[in-house]
Amino acid sequence: MRIPCIIFFDPPSTFDTFYFTLHAKNKNMDSFLLNLHAGFRYVVLLLIVIALFRATTAWFGQKPYLESDRKLNLFTMISAHIQFLSGLILYFHSPFVKFSPMSETMKDPSLRYWTVEHLTMMLFAILLITIGHSRSKKTAGATPKHRVITIFYGLAVLVIMITIIQSGRPILGR
Repeated sequence: MRIPCIIFFDPPSTFDTFYFTLHAKNKNMDSFLLNLHAGFRYVVLLLIVIALFRATTAWFGQKPYLESDRKLNLFTMISAHIQFLSGLILYFHSPFVKFSPMSETMKDPSLRYWTVEHLTMMLFAILLITIGHSRSKKTAGATPKHRVITIFYGLAVLVIMITIIQSGRPILGR
């Protein structure tokens, strides 16, 4: 018995081909996102370290807050948000993330890490970066701006490093 379809293909053989082709494309997308997320972390870490170094040296050296400092802090925040969004998309496609039953997920350290801890810690780091950038924009004077960036970005780097170390993966490498 044939079932009329809106897409006009002949079930089931054409549907199977269509499904597996679509599934293969999703695997390619997941692979792309995984590689993007894994590689882009170096861009984010590099920008955070540079911004942190410049803010710290400018804070203790009593240097002015330049337009290049503002742009670096902005690009750091934007790159961190892009990294978080790519990770969030991966979060809902990852085989390492399981929502049910949650009691079993919480008992397994690896599942718990990828389902709960990684997302929570990285969200906290993104919040620190965003709050630091926002406060530096609202703060008057060069020294307080540099101090705010140093404190908030420094805390974000600490949270990111702890999260990476907690995963059991090397900081540099895959």
